[in-house]
Amino acid sequence: MQQEIASNAARTNLAPIPFEADAPFLKVQGELPRELNGTLYRNGPNPQFEAPGAHWFVGDGMLHAFHLENGRASYRNRWVRTPKWQAEHDAGRALFGGFGRKLPDAPASIISDGGIANTNILFHGGRLLALEEGHLPTEIEPGTLKRLGYCDYQGGISGPFTAHPKIDPVTGEMVFFGYNAAGPLTPALSYGSVNASGVVTRFDRFESPYASMVHDFIVTENHLLFPVLPITGSMDRAMKGKAPYAWEPDKGAYVGVMKRNGSAKDIVWFRAESCYVFHVMNAWEEGSRIVADVMQFEEAPLFNHPDGSPTDPEKSRARLCRWSFDLAGNTDRFTQTYLDDITGEFPRIDDRRAGRVSGHGWYACANPDLPMFGALSGLVHVDGKGSRLARYLLPAGDTISEPVFVARGPEAAEADGWLLAVVWRARENRSDLAVFNATDIEAGPAALVQLGHRVPDGFHGNWVEAA
Repeated sequence: MQQEIASNAARTNLAPIPFEADAPFLKVQGELPRELNGTLYRNGPNPQFEAPGAHWFVGDGMLHAFHLENGRASYRNRWVRTPKWQAEHDAGRALFGGFGRKLPDAPASIISDGGIANTNILFHGGRLLALEEGHLPTEIEPGTLKRLGYCDYQGGISGPFTAHPKIDPVTGEMVFFGYNAAGPLTPALSYGSVNASGVVTRFDRFESPYASMVHDFIVTENHLLFPVLPITGSMDRAMKGKAPYAWEPDKGAYVGVMKRNGSAKDIVWFRAESCYVFHVMNAWEEGSRIVADVMQFEEAPLFNHPDGSPTDPEKSRARLCRWSFDLAGNTDRFTQTYLDDITGEFPRIDDRRAGRVSGHGWYACANPDLPMFGALSGLVHVDGKGSRLARYLLPAGDTISEPVFVARGPEAAEADGWLLAVVWRARENRSDLAVFNATDIEAGPAALVQLGHRVPDGFHGNWVEAA
């Protein structure tokens, strides 16, 4: 088993690391900007035990914290000690497979996995929250990374909570949603908001056209948009021992549009050609139109058709795409226009422009010249029209995580700051935290914080300024 993990790690960076670590003094190549005073928190799957049939991305969450202060860097990682993690730790073996499925030999006394908290981590309303879309937020103690328990805002919310809430940069309000809101594999969606002080101000739900895996959503200054795209959920499939989620393009693509201060009963559903989107870069309003830049797949990756046949790998790659909704037009269709042909994912902006017109965006991209289809090995910088301003590619074999923008200061102009991204060095089988000048990524990292071990490929993270 250990040899197999080591072999996998040599080829990719997906295998888990079997330890927690503290590194108080990390070597820095180059010079860290003195304005970087805070912590980059990252989250991703790191299965404690291998479970038969369980995909990597449903593994236990592990948090990685890079603390930067006065040109110095330290690091700490911890598993998120969810009820699932604790039960399996105590048993010394896997008890659950994918999507909370209990293994046949798991003790009858264990009913639910309790979540994996492995997708995102952000700070809002005085709380550091580890997120995954199947359960409530998990509150984390900053610094120690200790799990404090579930956060339901004193009973203000219930059920699943997205890994991609949006924080309004003007009001400080956090807007969120959850799918499977009426139970597993149901078409109900919940939505709500938490004000800047951490108090729930709204919580409601509605029925969508069909049960779908809704990973991300869209928020502008005055509107909420809910993409219901055909990775479909089926209780019938699940009961027959088949995959609960599958790609069913015949269902079509729907996006529900409602006003932020309106009611779910007034949602207008727009339609378009079938596609899938895991992540939204940004969205804004232009008069009576809503524009959203997303990373769009023609066919969903990772999931098969209901009969078990795979999707087309040539179509299962994401590209930057612009959606446009005409709220004043006599149509229920929205348009989809690809802005670039390079494969990419994990789009980010200067979050001070979230929901407003933005002039800059970044995402991780694949190297089109390498036979490593799907591996993210570079960065792309685009302007507000989606036109490519710059691209940076890593040495062959290395991979990169989602880039996180950090402003030089609260009054800095948009994009005046740095991009932080964790890079896996394939030849050395270890990771660096790379710090780029956000408007000059082609120059390469201005500084590298060097770890002695790998940070496995993960999902999302955010920067939290020092108090």
